[in-house]
Amino acid sequence: MAKSPSVQGVFVTGTDTNIGKTLVCAWLVHHWRASYWKPVQTGATEDSDSATVARLAPAAIIHPPAYVFQAPLSPHEAARREGARIELSGLKPPATPGPLVVEGAGGILVPLNEVALTIDFMEMLNLPVVVVARSGLGTINHTLLTLDALRRRHIPVLGVVMNGQKNPANRQAIEHFGAVRVLAEIQPLPAVTPALVASLPPPDFSCPPDLTRPEG
Repeated sequence: MAKSPSVQGVFVTGTDTNIGKTLVCAWLVHHWRASYWKPVQTGATEDSDSATVARLAPAAIIHPPAYVFQAPLSPHEAARREGARIELSGLKPPATPGPLVVEGAGGILVPLNEVALTIDFMEMLNLPVVVVARSGLGTINHTLLTLDALRRRHIPVLGVVMNGQKNPANRQAIEHFGAVRVLAEIQPLPAVTPALVASLPPPDFSCPPDLTRPEG
């Protein structure tokens, strides 16, 4: 599969939908002074993911989606209902002056069309990945399956962010069996505001992250 030219940034995916990826994107955009791109937006509303990141990280550059569909469905089905088709060739990362945070739709095996999955796009984009996971019951299995699928494609993983009440046992199991670092645990927030996002501690890297995926 042809890969994109070297793009500096990170791809944020999740173990499921409605798991907090957009909040994590705003958090990374703020701390890394990055721009943001949601390539495929379904369930288009005034409170879209792009609009949410723009509200929570007001200094960020927000690039418009390549595809926007009204129905809150899987990308391939939302596109089909509008008589459209998502083409991988149409998902070209925008030019940006600094790091780019890319937010996926749902998880890594979500279909984009009748032959391509999100993981195919991730492999083409050639970026390291942050996996967003729930902290509660079921997260160990879902997270380990996601990590395994990424590594089978030789897609590097920067780490995992866990959303929800802290669960030390689940965190330990994910780090141990997944051979991965949990970068942060974001507990339930009463109201998500720009000030609150700015107050969250930066990602827990032992050294500054290299946001360019290594070759090979």
